[in-house]
Amino acid sequence: MKVVYHKDFNQSYCADPAAAEGRIEAVYNAIRDSVTFVEAVPAAREDIEACHTPYHADHIKHLGLYDIAALAAGGAIQAATIGLEEPCFGLIRPPGHHASANSAWGFCFFSNMAIAISKLKREGRIAKARVLDIDLHFGDGTVNILGSSDYVAICNPHGMDPNTYLKEVEEFLSEDADIIGISAGFDNHREDWGGLLYTENYREIGRMVRQAATRSDGGCFAILEGGYNHGVIGQNALALIEGMDES
Repeated sequence: MKVVYHKDFNQSYCADPAAAEGRIEAVYNAIRDSVTFVEAVPAAREDIEACHTPYHADHIKHLGLYDIAALAAGGAIQAATIGLEEPCFGLIRPPGHHASANSAWGFCFFSNMAIAISKLKREGRIAKARVLDIDLHFGDGTVNILGSSDYVAICNPHGMDPNTYLKEVEEFLSEDADIIGISAGFDNHREDWGGLLYTENYREIGRMVRQAATRSDGGCFAILEGGYNHGVIGQNALALIEGMDES
């Protein structure tokens, strides 16, 4: 399976938990023997401004974070594009699901998922998309940008135990789509902030997404969002990848 990645994602670009040193390396080391890496390239300004205002893009540039945020957004576009043909994972930083059109918070700067999905739609490569956000926190930025569109459905599961959580995922995936994007936050793991899901649950989510994509003759991809326990995030990402890679 292909994984979009760039060594620049390893840098600590600002003082927040999402940029902590060793975070990306923990995932890279866990998956490197099982995947093929594709080097990320930055998103074009026009692709960023399809989802964000020029003011917001300039603000991120003023903060000195434009280059790394654009690289993450570009990696998401690549993951989505590859995902049309085969499952793909974007090992990207910074995350994006809290970035709205003209504002951002929660360690996010550009809405990686929205930028990727909207580009596929503008290019006429998809007609319908579904976004499964499995991060602990509600992906308000993704909803703010894509939620009012008539071609995207978004689910932020909120089950209070693994079984009900997975049932909600299963129900969401029952509708067909040309592409399924996973906002892959791993902070809902038993040993992370959320304390809910087991590593095997991420494998099952990946498996369900792949099966749903195959059923609807569509594609699927995932991009990294949250997850702050470096001791488990790599194995959780590997489990999701392995599930998505099952045919």
